[in-house]
Amino acid sequence: MHHVHTEHHFEASDTIKDIVLGMADGLTVPFALAAGITGASVSIDIVITAGIAEIAAGSIAMGLGGYLAARTQRQHYYAERAREEQEIINLPHRERSEVIEIMAQYGVTQEECAPMLVGLERNPKAWRDFMMRFELGLEEPNPSAAKKSAATIALSYMVGGFIPLLPYMLVRTPQTALMISTVVTLAALFVFGYFKGRFTGTDAVKSAMQTLSIGGLAAGVAFLIARLIT
Repeated sequence: MHHVHTEHHFEASDTIKDIVLGMADGLTVPFALAAGITGASVSIDIVITAGIAEIAAGSIAMGLGGYLAARTQRQHYYAERAREEQEIINLPHRERSEVIEIMAQYGVTQEECAPMLVGLERNPKAWRDFMMRFELGLEEPNPSAAKKSAATIALSYMVGGFIPLLPYMLVRTPQTALMISTVVTLAALFVFGYFKGRFTGTDAVKSAMQTLSIGGLAAGVAFLIARLIT
């Protein structure tokens, strides 16, 4: 009986990367801020107000950063593509040599490259795309990537940010709210780190412990600084 062999490879999409970026900061920064302000022995209303303000500012800043990064990546791609088009026209001999060098990395000899070079020279667009992919490691960005990245990062930041802040909204005693927030946030950091590791193809438990350690350390430092100042 013949069995069809199916290979399964994980490729972290840009959306997953944006969610990881937004959630990681969203869980850590507002948690550290709330813990630090609580350490200063202020009222719970101030903690909530400061937390909401930080989540709003942080989500906008993170979203804008994601948007600009995606726009820059897109501009860089088209600038490099235009350069490759000119090199194919003006320096075809050098581009042929580069194709041979690239294929040599895969064990393909110069003689074996000859038919491929004939095909690429017949189709300059394919030649350009080949160089973009194999020489520069660049792929054409999605036209809507910038807006999508900004929205995903901002929303992920807000979702992550309200996890450590929610106990302060439900419990009116700052110290009690801090204890609950600590437990909830550390648990969320562990779970988030675990799934981040699963999605990115790395060790899930190691990823969970790293995420937990970073978030806990940030909050602890903020709390101690606030205590020392007050």
